Amino acid sequence: MQEALLSRFLRYVQSDTQSDPNNSAIPSSVGQHKFAVALKQELTELGFSDVFLSDTCCLYARVPATVADTPVIGFLAHLDTSPDYSGANVKPQIISDYQGQIIPLGTIEQLSPEQFPDLLHYIGKTLITSDGSTLLGADDKAGIAEIITALHYLLLHPEIPHGEIALCFTPDEEIGRGIQGFDVEHFAAQWAYTVDGGAAGELQFENFNAATAVITARGNTCHPGSAFGVMVNATTMACRFHARMPLNDTPEHSSGYEGFFHLVSMEGTTEQAKLVYLIRDFDKQQFEQRKQWLRDLVEKYNDELTSGSLEIAISDSYFNMKEAVMPTPYITDIACRAMEMAGVTPDIKPIRGGTDGAQLSYRGLPCPNLFAGGHNFHGKHEFVCLESMEKAVEVIINIAQLTTQRYD
Repeated sequence: MQEALLSRFLRYVQSDTQSDPNNSAIPSSVGQHKFAVALKQELTELGFSDVFLSDTCCLYARVPATVADTPVIGFLAHLDTSPDYSGANVKPQIISDYQGQIIPLGTIEQLSPEQFPDLLHYIGKTLITSDGSTLLGADDKAGIAEIITALHYLLLHPEIPHGEIALCFTPDEEIGRGIQGFDVEHFAAQWAYTVDGGAAGELQFENFNAATAVITARGNTCHPGSAFGVMVNATTMACRFHARMPLNDTPEHSSGYEGFFHLVSMEGTTEQAKLVYLIRDFDKQQFEQRKQWLRDLVEKYNDELTSGSLEIAISDSYFNMKEAVMPTPYITDIACRAMEMAGVTPDIKPIRGGTDGAQLSYRGLPCPNLFAGGHNFHGKHEFVCLESMEKAVEVIINIAQLTTQRYD
């Protein structure tokens, strides 16, 4: 199983599936569709049933039940990689029997235990990294490889009791759009799990409430030689506005259940400038307060201006799945038992981000998140532990078996 898992993963990361937030199409990049087509062929050849690729690039398949009258469950992972860093021409390197050393990433970059202490948890294990010129793509091609490996194992071993299992690989998770094309009725599961988490043992059913705020500064441009009393520099306005934002209420100064404002991009000219902020908070009331605080700050800034103006538009992205998952506690109980059966200690923690499961949970498909084994997602320092990936496969198989028991 390890050989098949590793081979799949190394093959999958060769597909450039970086999503594009500036493209409104779904999928937002051609590479995602090409990857989905290749996976469709692979699933068909492996013997999965009802393999179907939708117009919205959601790839569905099923594993028939070996035990009747058992809940239908599902597993999901996403096709795309982050737009934050290149996913083209990934050159994975395998470090066997890791002993705590600095890992060179090409000739300039490195993966150091001093900067990333989590490396020291993997002494004696096998690590996979990129060469530093790209991200690795374990987010979420590790999840895809684990799901296919686990469910193919069940297909090859019909003596293992389990109910019907659905799977789906979705596009554009990294930009929060692909799940909009997911067909809950076609998926036809009572509950599901995304396999999109970090270290072995992670189990997550709480995530940020999330919104995006776009603040547009409108100025007036003219020739700088005749600018006196006429020019209004929108970029200067935007910079001065950001200077009013709280310095420590940011991702780099927060952890656990603490929320934040995150300036994710800034661009502009004299005529017009744009600031894009991510707004995140676990608590719904505080989330709403953050949005209102930002609106109030824009209004106050406008009141002080003698020329030019700021406009703000806030759109919600997803909400904390906790409220939708908690009425069915057996879903997380099964996942915990499956991990314990695999010799993994469950580590229940909130997601300081979001998954497709957050949106699906509010569409009637409760969907906690399972570990996939990776670290340092969205950048050149990303790595994954092969033994953790194997444990994820084992956990998926165990969950399938545990659902043959009765849960109300």
